[in-house]
Amino acid sequence: MNLINTEWLKANLNKVKIFDATWHMPDSKRNAKEEYYEKHIPGAIFWDLDKHSDKNSSYPHMMPNSDYWAEMLCRFGIKNEDHIVVYDFSDVYSSCRLWFSLKYFGHQKVSVLDGGLFKWLSENRPTTNKINKILPKSNYKIKENHDWIKNKEQVNKNIKKNSFILVDARSRDRFQGKIEEPRPGLAKGCIPGSKNIPYQNCIDNQMRTFKKKSELVKIFNENDVDYNKSTVFSCGSGVTACVLGLAYSLITDKNALIYDGSFSEWGKK
Repeated sequence: MNLINTEWLKANLNKVKIFDATWHMPDSKRNAKEEYYEKHIPGAIFWDLDKHSDKNSSYPHMMPNSDYWAEMLCRFGIKNEDHIVVYDFSDVYSSCRLWFSLKYFGHQKVSVLDGGLFKWLSENRPTTNKINKILPKSNYKIKENHDWIKNKEQVNKNIKKNSFILVDARSRDRFQGKIEEPRPGLAKGCIPGSKNIPYQNCIDNQMRTFKKKSELVKIFNENDVDYNKSTVFSCGSGVTACVLGLAYSLITDKNALIYDGSFSEWGKK
């Protein structure tokens, strides 16, 4: 159950653990944590992408190590058997990054709220500014799926070997090198041999929900991406790659594979 709808969540608010995983691009002039303090779905815990990424990496949003992840989930009061629902109020559908991260470290029951807080608010469903006290847990067990993440060496080897399809979630203009990258110090363009599906193509503009499976299949086909083959997703910094990863999972029922460093690493001059 990778996707759940607002009606299901409203009926099961007390049976799940909820994370608000909103993250905004630095130039958006929005503050995700302040927005959370103002209003959030009842019971939701704020999850800060920047805070909970690898602090020792020079690249943004790299996956932390398993010890950090286990300790973090214990502090958030999470048990292995919990059903976790993640949502966001972001233009980049940042909840998908937390969805992927939780699955990567072995959590079994993780769902993204389809349409996020945008759809929840449009239906006048309840929000609050109350922050519940968290009771820490202990002994969260990690089962890390190491092969779900590719590194730069593997991506570079793939340029010659074509052992997997690399699909870039950035905009067409960025992919084609028509505009500068938003982060300084990066080359323009794309990784040789990669395909491009701008992540927004997978989302319905009106309700900000994922498009139907048949529509997603059409989008992959139109962009010459054979989802029956091994497929790895990248973007600017590993966030919107996970939007394509979720779309891929909705089509295939397979786990997503991500190039974690994405163009922030590969495109560095």
